[in-house]
Amino acid sequence: MAVYTDITEDDLKHFLTEYDVGELTSYKGIAEGVENSNFLLHTTRGPLILTLYEKRVEKADLPFFLGLMQHLYARGLSCPLPLPRHDGQLLGELSGRPAALISFLEGMWLRKPEAKHCREVGKALAQMHLAGEGFPLTRPNALSLEGWKALWAKSADRADEVEKGLQDEIASELDFLAGNWPKDLPAGVIHADLFQDNVFFLGDGLSGLIDFYFACNDLLAYDVSICLNAWCFEKDGAYNLTKGMAMLEGYQSVRPLSPEEIAALPVLSRGSALRFFLTRLYDWLTTPPGALVVKKDPLEYLRKLRFHRQIASAAEYGLASEAISS
Repeated sequence: MAVYTDITEDDLKHFLTEYDVGELTSYKGIAEGVENSNFLLHTTRGPLILTLYEKRVEKADLPFFLGLMQHLYARGLSCPLPLPRHDGQLLGELSGRPAALISFLEGMWLRKPEAKHCREVGKALAQMHLAGEGFPLTRPNALSLEGWKALWAKSADRADEVEKGLQDEIASELDFLAGNWPKDLPAGVIHADLFQDNVFFLGDGLSGLIDFYFACNDLLAYDVSICLNAWCFEKDGAYNLTKGMAMLEGYQSVRPLSPEEIAALPVLSRGSALRFFLTRLYDWLTTPPGALVVKKDPLEYLRKLRFHRQIASAAEYGLASEAISS
């Protein structure tokens, strides 16, 4: 459920007078997503997306998110475009929430992606990394090492309720990552949340990337590891080598990874698995019964984390030997 704030037709029509988008003909809430309230609008000029930013999104971060989408769109990346008001601002207010109108992106997200789709995701991720160059605003990644420690501090005492021995295991993992996290790899703007529901396809062709509300500045190869975790494991927990190979080939066809990035990929993958485990664990332990948010199983990412601990080389993810040796 992703409509936390309701809106009235009269308020919405008044809000739209600040934009050059035509007259409202219909609107409805969009059930997917967990961070903000989203609505699909139809106007006499065509469909649009309305987003109301809820309390989990810092208002001070919105110029970064909206400006980034403008920047990426202007550089040829297929992504939604925030629409300006008559006064040139990208942000308004509706029902007491900061609100923005975003262009509608055709396509659907895939429930059962295949290797060919993973290749397209790899290409698009690399294109986004290149398109992000020169974006003047910066936003540190609040969900990197220090953020993980803070999240863990809120969950550690109850972790063994989820699985016995978890408290010691995660404390040890955090110590390992703190001592081994790479520092001097290529960095820039990353998506940081490129899961299947944030990538749209038309047929087998990728039509665009959406939901940039975790975007930040961090290591580019860390973003690659997030995608490996999100796209290349099957529902039974097995890593799909064919999908991993396709994704990495797609990425490297646009932006080749450096030898240092390749060497760091197993550690980065451990880190990205831990990041999503910790946010899921926190939500699992703190979301009250009956809440309208579907809790995601943290153990899915614990299993991925344990898989990555066994990886000695990026070749085991499907990276071509010539890329590793170059």
